[in-house]
Amino acid sequence: MVKPDVSIVIISYNTKQITKNCLDSVVSSFKNSRLIYQIIVVDNDSKDGSVEFLKTFSKKHPNNFKLILNNENTGFGKANNQGVKIADSDYILLLNSDTVTLDDSIEKLIKYYKKNEGVVHFAGAKLFNKDMTPQPSTAPFFTPLIVFAALFLRGDYWGLTRSSPNIEKKVDWVSGACILTKKEYYNKINGFDEGVFMYMDEVDLLYRASLKGLNTYFFPEAKFIHIGFASSGSKSYPVIQVFRGLIYFYKQHYSKWAFYWLLIMLKLKAKVSLIIGKITKNKYLIETYEKANEMVEVA
Repeated sequence: MVKPDVSIVIISYNTKQITKNCLDSVVSSFKNSRLIYQIIVVDNDSKDGSVEFLKTFSKKHPNNFKLILNNENTGFGKANNQGVKIADSDYILLLNSDTVTLDDSIEKLIKYYKKNEGVVHFAGAKLFNKDMTPQPSTAPFFTPLIVFAALFLRGDYWGLTRSSPNIEKKVDWVSGACILTKKEYYNKINGFDEGVFMYMDEVDLLYRASLKGLNTYFFPEAKFIHIGFASSGSKSYPVIQVFRGLIYFYKQHYSKWAFYWLLIMLKLKAKVSLIIGKITKNKYLIETYEKANEMVEVA
């Protein structure tokens, strides 16, 4: 087997049609390319027909497709670590199953990365919503001030927390929906922290990378549609996981005082949202932030 130019790792969990769209777009993006690519899909015990589809897809692409079938939902980070471990290329593209590659964006991202390999260690692309409006794709690390802006000042709306630049730039972190790196850098920081089940995992990954002197860059010429929350199962799930992820992240990387202030902010956010939910009789707000508040209480 010829060594591939890139190994693309995709995690599948009960997203059969979405995963199919993702894989079809990846294959299509290399239609006129000379690059040799490999696709690795790790399925986290899907029950929606994804496994049967992936087995069929594997037979159609026997030379550049690997499939790992887990017997349980191991989480996003652990599944990615499994995929990277069996990758044959030196270059790894971590790609969400709920993305659609636009044109030859994967090749563009790879060329950009190789051209700037001296300073670029992790690279992210520009993401779009289904209606092609820009989706926040990059952000500063979650310091207490940034957390405050995100929770109480609509930080994403004002571009204070997450944003979608139109220029190439060095950033703190990029969306985990699309990250290109080298296997040596991924292994240098021991990949994803498997203590983070879902959400905030890329923040932790790239924070640890920065501590090792590894840079993250944003490259807007590579473009992908990202649906978002496709494997979540409910509207509440992402909020709960972000709360859980922030608590875990602060326990791992910040001082006791910073962790104390995080808990105050999370508790205030949960309490205010609960009050609003009860006043407006919003079932989603009540259910979501009751669970969030319970999580903060036991942190």
